[in-house]
Amino acid sequence: MFAKDSQSNFRFNALDRMVVTVLSVRMPVGFGRCALKSRGRPLSVMVHLKRSIVEMKAEQNCLAHALVTAIAKVDNDPNYKAYIQDRKIRHVVEILLETIGIDLSNGAGIHELVRFQEYFLEYKIIAYHGLICEDIIFQGQVDSVKRIHFLYDDVERHYHVITNLSGAMARRYVCDACNKSCTSDVTHACDQT
Repeated sequence: MFAKDSQSNFRFNALDRMVVTVLSVRMPVGFGRCALKSRGRPLSVMVHLKRSIVEMKAEQNCLAHALVTAIAKVDNDPNYKAYIQDRKIRHVVEILLETIGIDLSNGAGIHELVRFQEYFLEYKIIAYHGLICEDIIFQGQVDSVKRIHFLYDDVERHYHVITNLSGAMARRYVCDACNKSCTSDVTHACDQT
């Protein structure tokens, strides 16, 4: 560590130790479906197998389709089953995108998630990068009981809806405050709840 009176023109000895940490972050951008495969079992296969994840079939605007479907699930909308089957949803998505003023022709990433969160303040939007509880790529800064969980597949570059978080993550309990998994809510020690 440096002394408090160190300045920007502080000189280093050639034998001094210096540690540089570089973090590389690939920002997610979902366009729709892509034919790429990953090693092992792809996330797209897991999405298809798990009942707690709703696979978005939309070729374009998958984030908007996922958002409309997730809101319908949270609000017990009678059109929820039609939205899952990719019926009656295209017109709703077009109106939503026109109302908010978002263009998803270049894909949907963090910036679009922030814009959706600013518009839907009664829901907390959380997007996961994989099927691990701590793999969060976006978490809205809204305190709301209504939570919308998305799963982003970076190989397919596609968003899906998580309807049951503990089922999707294959965990018995997932804390809403710190997003950590545990065997039960009784044994979970969290200073945020």
